Amino acid sequence: MAYIDDSLSKDEKVEQIFNHHWTAYLFIGFLVIITPITLGISLIFAIYKWLSLRATEQGVTNKRVIYKTGIISRKTEEMKLASVETVEITQGIMGRILGYGNIEVTGTGINDLVFKSIDNPMEVKKSIESIDAI
Repeated sequence: MAYIDDSLSKDEKVEQIFNHHWTAYLFIGFLVIITPITLGISLIFAIYKWLSLRATEQGVTNKRVIYKTGIISRKTEEMKLASVETVEITQGIMGRILGYGNIEVTGTGINDLVFKSIDNPMEVKKSIESIDAI
């Protein structure tokens, strides 16, 4: 206890030094154990999300709107341009500021295609609507 010893006056002596109980260190031990586990789990989720985004393909041809997902297995959704009824954009305030949004393509008699977090959704909407269906 350097400070206590250094701050003693001439006729002063140390009677007792108080130590922390071992339970005071439990939180530190908890953090030492839980932090690597949390980081490991977060890293696994981050890698999975990155791979999932990299494995997603979405686009429009001169005949179809196509959406493909899957890392190990594959799921595809396609809609012929002749079947497209509407192309809707959903943007929150952050999407408006940062230039991204969701696009929902509605078709006749088939399931809707939803493209999430698309960059520049107005241009994508114009692109889908401007292609002449064959």
